[in-house]
Amino acid sequence: MKVSTRGDYASRALLSLALHRDDGPTSVRDIADRTGLPQPYLEQILLALKGAGLVRSKRGAGGGYVLSRDPSEITLAQIVSAVDGPIQAGDFGEPHTDGACDHEGQCVLWSIWADVGAKLREMLSGFTLEDLRLMTEGEAPWPG
Repeated sequence: MKVSTRGDYASRALLSLALHRDDGPTSVRDIADRTGLPQPYLEQILLALKGAGLVRSKRGAGGGYVLSRDPSEITLAQIVSAVDGPIQAGDFGEPHTDGACDHEGQCVLWSIWADVGAKLREMLSGFTLEDLRLMTEGEAPWPG
């Protein structure tokens, strides 16, 4: 299992906004320059993040993107879900509750995949943009 490129890029873009939140709206070009992300792809990602309510945009001179909420209120799980959909280990459906499965081992494995997805969501929900900002600026220890 891996985080998609979209999920990584979205996280990097929003972390950049969190690191520079006192600068006001930030253009896509500035975010791309600071993060090394490709601008056309970043524009698509920011539109998805705007649709999810994680960023707001301002048009015109001095326009750009800003976080829609405080960085302490935005989790990695919310960011990844906004661009990739639900966080899960696979798209296998729900295991049978009565233990009767169509194929050998199917239910137990589906239960494990569901548990893995829940643990991943829980882990990503445990990190906010503020946590990442503090780690990036050396004010908090890195995980692990």
